[in-house]
Amino acid sequence: MTSDEIIEYVTGLGGVLHLAPGPGGEWPEISWGDSFFYYAPDGVVPATTQPFATVVTKDYPDDRSSRLDRPDTFRVNIAAGREAFGAWADHQADPSVDDTVIAHPVYAAANWLAVVNPGERTDAVVRDLLRSAHDRARIRFDRRTR
Repeated sequence: MTSDEIIEYVTGLGGVLHLAPGPGGEWPEISWGDSFFYYAPDGVVPATTQPFATVVTKDYPDDRSSRLDRPDTFRVNIAAGREAFGAWADHQADPSVDDTVIAHPVYAAANWLAVVNPGERTDAVVRDLLRSAHDRARIRFDRRTR
């Protein structure tokens, strides 16, 4: 599973705003090249909510344990929700191991899961977690806009 396949899958879920910061935009340079997914059928980045998933391509200053500085390495991060987090979070896993569902190295307390270089073993799980995260984001959006 490539980052492009993840982007295609998530944007195909409907109502998704794919934010892809790059040079010349309003977003900080550290975010360039990464992807942030919001449920925003109006095309506007929600002011009061976090993305429901991200794809990061590099280490951040407070998040180096996944070793994303390796060639062709990325991590998909998913706001999994309490139930899915409890079912999938592996707090013992090395956060740099490929194709393994882990508790997010920084945002585990917020029930985020992560997978470095998802592959055959985690493909179906990642898709299911992304679909569920999208559904929860859609429900929150609908509640806020009623």
